[in-house]
This record gives sequence, structure tokens and C-alpha cells, in this order.
Amino acid sequence: MQSDTHGVLHECRNVSRLARCNQSANFLNLIVVQGHRDLLRRHTNYHTMVPACFSRLIRTDFVYNALMPRGAHEPAQTVRPIGQTFDVAALLDRSSWSTYQKLLTVLAALAVIFDGFDIQILGFALPSLIREWHVARGDFGPVLAVGLAGMAVGGPLAGYCGDRFGRRIALIGCVVAFGLATIATALVHGFAGLTVLRFVTGMGTGGALPNASALTAEFAPLRRRATAVKLTLVCFPLGGMLGGLLAAWVLPKFGWRGLYAIGGVLPLLLAVVLWAILPESPRFLARRPTLWPRLASLLARMGHAVPAGAAFEDRGELEGAARASLRSLFSSRLARDTAGLWIAFFSSLGSVYLIFGWLPAMLTSQGLSLATASTGLAVYNFGGVLGVLVWAMLVTLLGSRRPVLSGALACAGSALALLVVPIQAHGDHVLLIACLGINGLLANAVQTSMYALAAHVYPTSVRATGVAYAATIGRLGGLLSSLFGAFVIQAGAKTYWSVVAIAMVCAFAGLAWVRSHYPAIGRPETVLAGAPATQ
Repeated sequence: MQSDTHGVLHECRNVSRLARCNQSANFLNLIVVQGHRDLLRRHTNYHTMVPACFSRLIRTDFVYNALMPRGAHEPAQTVRPIGQTFDVAALLDRSSWSTYQKLLTVLAALAVIFDGFDIQILGFALPSLIREWHVARGDFGPVLAVGLAGMAVGGPLAGYCGDRFGRRIALIGCVVAFGLATIATALVHGFAGLTVLRFVTGMGTGGALPNASALTAEFAPLRRRATAVKLTLVCFPLGGMLGGLLAAWVLPKFGWRGLYAIGGVLPLLLAVVLWAILPESPRFLARRPTLWPRLASLLARMGHAVPAGAAFEDRGELEGAARASLRSLFSSRLARDTAGLWIAFFSSLGSVYLIFGWLPAMLTSQGLSLATASTGLAVYNFGGVLGVLVWAMLVTLLGSRRPVLSGALACAGSALALLVVPIQAHGDHVLLIACLGINGLLANAVQTSMYALAAHVYPTSVRATGVAYAATIGRLGGLLSSLFGAFVIQAGAKTYWSVVAIAMVCAFAGLAWVRSHYPAIGRPETVLAGAPATQ
């Protein structure tokens, strides 16, 4: 840093002598030496203090990044180094979303598709298991809960590994874990083996999602980050939809064991592809000097040519750098946002998993056929896909606060509307199915928006850990809904939908408490406490 300062002073003095702008040079030198970047940022008339001869230096050389406010417009993919040190955050956030970066987003999205499929695979296989093992549906409640407990354990564990050893390694490890566990489940013959393997599967699926979202967020430029994360997370309900289509074809021909075998082989094949193609996060590589040659090569593939031997930093994260631990999530800058996110995740995912695990059982308890109940859950997932896509655009255009808050309240309202929709064993169920689709649209839109919001709130050093802990709290909400879902169903459909509505109101309260919401694209952002300086 000292050498960089001397370099800046030397350049400033040379230009000041050549241009005879000593007064302006002394002003700028003072700012660089003392590190008072905010002084110049706050000075709205700084151009009047810098003659044209010096203004040209500011706009064309390395002093630009040190002096201009964050978010200032400049040519894409042009960031000048200070003493051969490149700001990776600026390179990524101010550049275009290249084809290569989109390919990396697709790879992370594929992992989420299999994540969504393997989370819901037990629900698809449940009718066949009940018939083959001659047990009641309620006997599988603890198995569903154990799977969510595995997610609660796997989320923070994989998040820690992602922050410590890299998102790439953590993501691939999670995909391999739930792939192998799913294949092994095809060989079990009782509840003991099913329960153990469901826990392992939950650990893998619980850890894959936060690392996939962290990777996607760190590959994308700022103005495309919300869209990239949400396009990845839309693959979660998409995985459930595709899993349902696959189950409809596989189960009659090969049974539930064949479904589990296919559901395990496909993720393992994807893991091989990820190992061969998926690189590590550039912002993670920037924090480890031994990995800078890999970072230079990756940036070159993204269209950023850097000289050999260049040094890197994530300047927006230097101030917020901390150990990836639970305590760091409750620092003075992050405590409020963490509390709000945890409330929202707990409530929202509790509501969603009450639908995933018990909606067919609730509908069949009201006299509907299994086919109609399955259709209801499929339409719920389809609505979720649409909701994620629509809210991706809304968050990009409006920022995250208004879309997620209005979505949470609207979801609660749609649940209350289902209280008055008649559920009849015979007749037309179009209105019921449509309301389920609307509820799924809003619930999944809010849920996936929260992952993008969490990826925005936490700095790089704790991002995977922060997202993972938030997801883990959400899994705990899902665990409770899995355990007590049977009691809710026993109380009747009105109680069921009332619980869903109350949960979404609580999610609204948590999201309203979060301070560092995603900004609208194109709107000057005030950097709030706890938010990365580059965002």
C-alpha cells in the first residue's frame, strides 16, 4: 500500500509540474495519502476544483477508481490498476454479462434442478412405498422431517466449506453426496435405511443451493446479479416439475427403485461436467494470492485482459473482510439484516414445505382423487416457475423491497382466498387449481427473491455462510411444518390455509426489517452498513 501511495504521489507531481496545476495536485495528493476518498465523493463541485489538465488524468488513469464515486459511469471492462493491482469487484460489476458468464450460470442452474428434484423425490415415490411396505402415510412424517434436518446441518456446513475452500468444491461435493445417497436409497428395504439416507440426501441438497446462488451472484455483474440468481433459483420448482414428469413415466415401468436410481445417476453425471468446466468464483480467488494466476486466466475468458504478474483485490470487500463464522453475521453492520432474513426464511420456507409435503394429503383428506391432488401440486410448482421469472424482472427494475413485500402480502391473501374456495370430491376443480397456481407463483417468487437478497446483503468473505445459515433457518421452519403437518390437516382445510397465511405475514415482517435491500438498477445507491461497497 505504501508503494502504491508513493506511485500516486509521483504521478500527481509529474502531471502537476507539466500542467502547472500545483494547487489542484496538492489537493488530490492529500486525498490519496490520507485515504479520504469520501471527501472527494461528498464534494459535489469537485470538478470546479480540478482544472481540465488534471481532470483528464482523473478520467483516463488509475486515479479515476480511487476518486470517483461508486457506480459512476465509465467504459465497460475498463478499470485501471493502482500499482498493477486490479479491483475484481469493479471489473465484474461494470462489465457486460458475457456468454461465458451465462454458461457458468446455466451450470449452477443445472445443479439446482437436480437439487429440487431430489428434495421432492420422496413425495413422488410415496404412494408406491406405501403399497409395497404396507404402511400409513403418517409413518413417513419423521422421514420427511429428517430430510429437512439434514438440510439444516448441510446448509451451514457447506457454506463454511464454500467460504473456506471455495464455492466450486463445495457445490460439486454436495451434488456428489445427494447423488450417491439417492442411488443407495434404491436398495433400501425399511425405514432405518431410508431415514439415514434421507438425512444424507438432505445434507447434500441443503448445501448445494446456497453455494450455487453464491457462485451465480459472484459471476454476474451488479446490474444482472438479481436476475442471474433468480434464474438459477427458478430451477428449484422446475426440478420439481421435471421430476413429476419423469416419475409419471418411470414409476409404472420401473417402480420407485428405478426412479431413485435415475435420480441419483443424473446428478453424478452433472458432477463430472462441473468438475471439468465450472471455475472457482473470481471474487473468492481474489482473496488468495496463490490463486491469482487462475484468476487472471478466468478474467481473460470473461474478456478482461490483465498483464502477467498482476495483483488483485476485492476493494469493496476489504473493509468488511472477516472470518466466515456465525458471530460475523451478527456484527454491528449485519445484525439487523441477519435477523430480518432469518425471520423471513423461517416463515416462508415453513409455508412452502407445508405445501410440498402435505398438500396432496390435505386434498385427498377432503375427498379429492390422488390424480387431482398431484395435479394441484404440479400447478403449484408451475406457478412458482412463472413467479420467479416475473419477480426477477420486478426486482431488477424496482429493487427488492417493494416486490418482495407486496409479494408476501399477496401470498397471504391468496391463502385466505383458498379458505372460501369449495373443495368437492366430484365436479369442476378449475378454480381450486388456479388458486393453487397463484399461491405457488407468489410463494416461490418471494422465496427465491430472498436468496438473491441474502447474496446481496452479505460481503464476499461471509456470503456463502450467510446465505447458508439463512437457508438453514428456513429448513427449520420446514422441519416443523413436516412434523406437525399431519395435525394441521386433521384440523381441517381452513386451519391449513390459515397457517399458510400467517406464515407469509411473518415473512413480510422479516423482509420489512431488512435494511440493505437490492437497489433498483440505474438508481444511485447509498451504501448501507453491512452491504458490500461495490454494490
